[in-house]
Amino acid sequence: MRVPPLFVLPYLLALLAAPISVAYAADDWRPVDPAHLTMKTPVVEKDADAEVLFWDVRIDDYSEDLVFTNYIRIKIFTARGVETQSKVDLEYFGSYRIKDVAGRTIKPDGSIVELKKDAVFDRTLVKLSGLKVRVKSFAMPAVEPGGLIEYRWKEVRGGRSANNIRLQFQRDIPVQLVKYSLKPMADTPAGMSVQTFHGDGSNFVKEKDGFYSTTMTNMPAFRVEPRMPPEDNERTWMLVYYMTHRVTDTNKYWTDLGKRLFEVSKPWIKINDDIRKAAATAVGDASTPEKKLERIYEFCKTKVKNAHSPDAGLTEADREKLKKNESPADTLKRGVGTGDDITMLFAALAVAAGFDARVSLMADRSDIFFDKSVAVDNFLNARDAVVKVGNEWRFYDPGSLYLPFGLLRWQEEGVQALITDSKDPVFVTTPVSSYTTSVQKRTATLKLTQDGALEGDVRIEFTGHFAVEKKKNNGDDSPAEREKTLTESVKQAMSTAELSDIKIENVTDSVKPFAYSYHIKVPGYAQRTGKRLFLQPAFFQRGAPPLFPAGARVHPVYFHYPWSEIDTVKIELPKGFELDNADAPQPFAAGDVSKYEMKIVVVEGRTLIINRSFSFGGAGTLLFPKTSYAPLKQLFDTLHERDNHTITLKQASSTPQ
Repeated sequence: MRVPPLFVLPYLLALLAAPISVAYAADDWRPVDPAHLTMKTPVVEKDADAEVLFWDVRIDDYSEDLVFTNYIRIKIFTARGVETQSKVDLEYFGSYRIKDVAGRTIKPDGSIVELKKDAVFDRTLVKLSGLKVRVKSFAMPAVEPGGLIEYRWKEVRGGRSANNIRLQFQRDIPVQLVKYSLKPMADTPAGMSVQTFHGDGSNFVKEKDGFYSTTMTNMPAFRVEPRMPPEDNERTWMLVYYMTHRVTDTNKYWTDLGKRLFEVSKPWIKINDDIRKAAATAVGDASTPEKKLERIYEFCKTKVKNAHSPDAGLTEADREKLKKNESPADTLKRGVGTGDDITMLFAALAVAAGFDARVSLMADRSDIFFDKSVAVDNFLNARDAVVKVGNEWRFYDPGSLYLPFGLLRWQEEGVQALITDSKDPVFVTTPVSSYTTSVQKRTATLKLTQDGALEGDVRIEFTGHFAVEKKKNNGDDSPAEREKTLTESVKQAMSTAELSDIKIENVTDSVKPFAYSYHIKVPGYAQRTGKRLFLQPAFFQRGAPPLFPAGARVHPVYFHYPWSEIDTVKIELPKGFELDNADAPQPFAAGDVSKYEMKIVVVEGRTLIINRSFSFGGAGTLLFPKTSYAPLKQLFDTLHERDNHTITLKQASSTPQ
């Protein structure tokens, strides 16, 4: 379960502006250097279409809110620079807000066009991962090559302190100068500390009146690639944090943290008579440790409503009014709680059933790849229950929505987890699920007509991490929105497809597979040329682009979890046509990592049966350095080629045209 850090230090930054960072009035823009208007070529990257001249950030900690005031000025060099930089999307989510947006364009002749207030609007952006974020969007007016654009905005992080803030230094275009300014709290016991990641960082420099500032210059553009590690694992950024004392021994730091958490977590898994009775009820007649834990897990899933589940029927206002559960007994009695409440109830019930259960802190690999040599507890930002079964520690997270028993969030698989203990806390690596856990099982029963149209019924089932992601992305949507999402995804691959009789099953069920079923008609699926039809038997891969089209790679390739695909497609051939060429593509394998096979058989000369299987991520191999990009790309290019294999049907001579 993803939670705020458990041991965030109770020191808040009183961050004030450095002399260069002032509180800007609506018309208080910095003077324009004429040299910037006449500037013909970029400084940082010679082929850049646009370049940031300066990006200045002021950070203020106003009571419960943390406010970032940004001011950026950009030089436009080319028409592509106009295209990429004119439209601005400022992303925010959760309790964050964007306000006080102002902007203007300085044309090459020095004339100025202001951004109108009514040109700024809110919208929702769906990212490639399926995550929905809100954005403030606006289009800068009258942008042209040779000119400048500049805009300011405030990002308000509600209810956040300034401890453990991450300062970013790269954007999607090169940056000449980045400057952050702050004034640390005077009575911090061990002072402020900073850690720079993936770059040569400069420490904060003391200025007058107690201010500190840090700058970086000539920062290259950061380019996002598909299936890359988390951005903070690749880009240049700086962590600013406060310490109670200076750390000289990182091993001792983590040991002390594990001991403190063990003591602090005792109330979280405290048991009483009600917990003991509930544990006995949940376990019932189960005799093995695995079965006992499975029943306790399902008890927590079914007897306590997750306040954030769509099935709970609670609005955001309702959740804010919920009384905080102070113990597992409270969670059990009230029958509703946060995900963290539910996971801690599971740990308490396990203790009551005779197990050694603890609290574990673990890394989240969707955020950054954890490094124990960096003594910052903020990087262990997930918390689960851990139970000892025999000599093995097993991890459980019933508080996360849609997770079935025995599965962790993919973000918590294959990561370092700190097992708390009063004497000897230890780090343990969490297991990675098998490719047989996350499966797309697809079946289609179809009929091909003489003109190449294909029509029939389709069913797709998702298990494991596939199912969790589908349920998460669809759980809050209305039935109409779910159908629209499905229809649009199918039409992206087959633009002429027509869907009807759509059914979407088990959207919020944590045990059953997430499933689509629908009737489909695809005009022109097979190409007819004279007396022949050319047919792609891999129906579910029709229209899919290559996974890695780029010839070169900047970042490593990173897959979230192992998976497999199992397809069964039956196609009834049109009357009067027979197979002319029905060879199947050759299978291939890449050691334990991947395997592909397609088999094509003909039943009674009238029905094609295509069985396709593909798996990837065997032996938990998910991360590939960029030096391995060429063979990895070749593997997926081969997969794409095999899936686009065609077979030929010919028309019998006696068949009418």
